[in-house]
Amino acid sequence: MRDEKQKIRALLILEVLGKPPKYLTDTLQNLINQMGGEVGISVKNSNIREPKKMEEKASVADSTNKEFKIEQNDFYISFAEIELEAENILNLVAIMFKYMPAHVEIVSPENIPATNIDMNEVLNELIRKLHSYDEVARVLQVEKAILENKLNTIMEENKEIEKIDSKKTVSKKTKKK
Repeated sequence: MRDEKQKIRALLILEVLGKPPKYLTDTLQNLINQMGGEVGISVKNSNIREPKKMEEKASVADSTNKEFKIEQNDFYISFAEIELEAENILNLVAIMFKYMPAHVEIVSPENIPATNIDMNEVLNELIRKLHSYDEVARVLQVEKAILENKLNTIMEENKEIEKIDSKKTVSKKTKKK
C-alpha cells in the first residue's frame, strides 16, 4: 500500500439540506474545495446539482414522543458528485469521517493491497472518531439532564406562584362580598 502508484479512485456524493438555494450551492463548492486541500486527496472532477425545493412533510417525535408535523416546503436539497483520488486507504477513510458523504464507491483499483500497518491506521482512526462521537453524545446527555432539571425547577416555581396568585384572587373576591 505504500506504493505511490497504487492510488485509490473513488466517487462520492455529498448531500446538503437548507435554505436559501444559493447557500447550498456555495456550501457544496466550499466542501469540494476543502476536500481537495486534504492531505493525500486530489479532486479530479465534481458536479454540483441545482437545489430542488422539498415538497414532502415530515413527522417528528419530540422527547415526550408526541408527534408533530414539520413543513419542509421552505427547504431545498442539493448534492454534488465528486470524483477523487486518494493516496491510500487511510486518506479515503479520513475523508469519509470528516465529510460524511451519502454514498461512496471505489472505482479503482479492484483489489486494494493493505499491510497490517495500513489496517492498524484505519482501525485506530475509526476508534478515535467513535470515541469523539461518544464523548459528544455523553456531553449532550448531561447537558440535556441539566436543562430538564432547570426546566422542572422553573415549572415548579411557576406552579407555586400561580397557587399564591389564585389564593390572593380568591381572598380579594371574598373581601368584596
